[in-house]
Amino acid sequence: MENFRNFCIIAHIDHGKSTLADRLLEHTETISNRDMQAQALDDMDIERERGITIKSHAIQMDYTHTDGKDYTINLIDTPGHVDFSYEVSRSIAACEGALLIVDATQGIQAQTISNLYLAIEHDLEIIPVINKIDMDSAMIEEVKDQIIDLVGGKREEIVLASGKTGQGIDEIMEAIISRVPSPKGNVTEPLQALIFDSTFNAYRGVIAYFRIMNGKLNKGDQVRFMNTGNEYVADEVGILKMENVAKKSIGAGNVGYIITGIKESKEIKVGDTITLAKNPCVEAIQGFEDVKPMVFAGIFPIDNDDYEDLRDSLEKLQLNDASLVYEPETSIALGFGFRCGFLGMLHLEIIQERLWREFGMSIITTVPNVSYRAYLKKGDKELIINNPQDLPDIMLMDRVEEPYIVAQIISKPEYVGSIMSLCIEKRGEIKNQVYLTESRVELTFHLPLAEIVFDFYDRLKSISRGYASFDYEITDYRKSDLVKMDIKLNGDNVDAFSSLIHRDKAQAFGRRICKKLRELLPRQQFQIAIQAAIGAKVIARETISALRKDVTAKCYGGDITRKRKLLEKQKAGKKKMRQIGSVEVPQKAFLDVLKLD
Repeated sequence: MENFRNFCIIAHIDHGKSTLADRLLEHTETISNRDMQAQALDDMDIERERGITIKSHAIQMDYTHTDGKDYTINLIDTPGHVDFSYEVSRSIAACEGALLIVDATQGIQAQTISNLYLAIEHDLEIIPVINKIDMDSAMIEEVKDQIIDLVGGKREEIVLASGKTGQGIDEIMEAIISRVPSPKGNVTEPLQALIFDSTFNAYRGVIAYFRIMNGKLNKGDQVRFMNTGNEYVADEVGILKMENVAKKSIGAGNVGYIITGIKESKEIKVGDTITLAKNPCVEAIQGFEDVKPMVFAGIFPIDNDDYEDLRDSLEKLQLNDASLVYEPETSIALGFGFRCGFLGMLHLEIIQERLWREFGMSIITTVPNVSYRAYLKKGDKELIINNPQDLPDIMLMDRVEEPYIVAQIISKPEYVGSIMSLCIEKRGEIKNQVYLTESRVELTFHLPLAEIVFDFYDRLKSISRGYASFDYEITDYRKSDLVKMDIKLNGDNVDAFSSLIHRDKAQAFGRRICKKLRELLPRQQFQIAIQAAIGAKVIARETISALRKDVTAKCYGGDITRKRKLLEKQKAGKKKMRQIGSVEVPQKAFLDVLKLD
């Protein structure tokens, strides 16, 4: 174990983690030049196309140091986007050290600080690395000052590197060997291994990735998963290279995988402890906190016959992405589907895309919202409201509370005014403003989570020309003037379009939806009234006029009363049709209204 090193790479999005990981793999000859490609560890097409890391990726490297010793180094490359911070927290739990990458052209940004605090909480050794030093706009000395203000330490301990040219890779490897502590643990004690990730293979079943804290795991051992209490035989154990490499045994301090032939994804839980059935450990490792979804949306199959396939797809996806939460729900308009919880809007978008690409599922996603708390007048009972339909009657309700976040925005001083205007428009309150350097200012806001789930991040990037970085965490729930807004078609509620919204914003939002529905709904033989209403009060209305058939076409010449008679007959028919005719909402209209714009 003296010669083991386990570390992860943490940084803000787009600071060059995956490129630097590529250079480390090349340097240690873990991957041949023939197989080398950009973002080598990112194995999903969607990661390559967008240039972002979505999943943490673990890989083992063998390295011979200048002192002649051979070292085994386990590297975990992590995502940088705030929506995938759960992946980062799980990776940090399996490591002793972390490379903190900072872009020389952009300096420290919001997610850099957030990920750094996560690593410090787990008592990891931090190695600061300034990346992209080959760029013309690199501000090396300024970024060094920022790092020392944030992390402390000495200037000479900061490693200068370039993921593009490979400069500084030797210094990084030297720092990992000399500064990251070797794993603690005892091979002779009972087996204790923490599951930090898992994936599903159609032929082998569930593959669990673990880090052994104590003991030793051999192929053929009878193992027990402590969370479920189930026992299995270890059909295969091994280490994680570019391809999984089977081994006879793996000891304490190492990272590896286990295949037990489990086919049901619910039998395995990320954060669980693996031990031996014959000689179990006394207590489970403290895993990770259960993930708290921030944004909720309904996912429904376009064809109701695909409901079971969608369930299987979500189950397999949850194995690969432990932060996805779902439960069954039904909608009058959309049939059977699932209420899913996501960590943010990008997470929702990625899940949608993966369901289509990996499982061929055609789905409808409803308007995303957040989780509210409603309190009843009787007994002050608390209800969790994930869906507008769950909201109790206004006469029975005492108050509704919505989640608030504390948001950190780091930007250039010239954009402060625009950022403040945006946050105030989103019902935010400024709490703090700190100049980190002359050209960087940190703004702290309290904002309702519901206001940032739609277009906040995109608008922030637009007004700051891409310079602002954003990070947030949930703080508490506060009383709010929330109302349930229903959309009515000829007086009938369409539950899929209902939404919970702040009273001040309801009218503008209602008008927008009515206008959009007017464009999308096909004209009928009768007039259609589209209304947005809060309780019995209508706050917005649009009307689709009826299709008119020219019933007087056959009348030519003669008395006007002949035409009038036919028109009166048509008028009576339309009135009757409107009373008994139901408005069919085509699937495309649902898709377009509920699209995330």
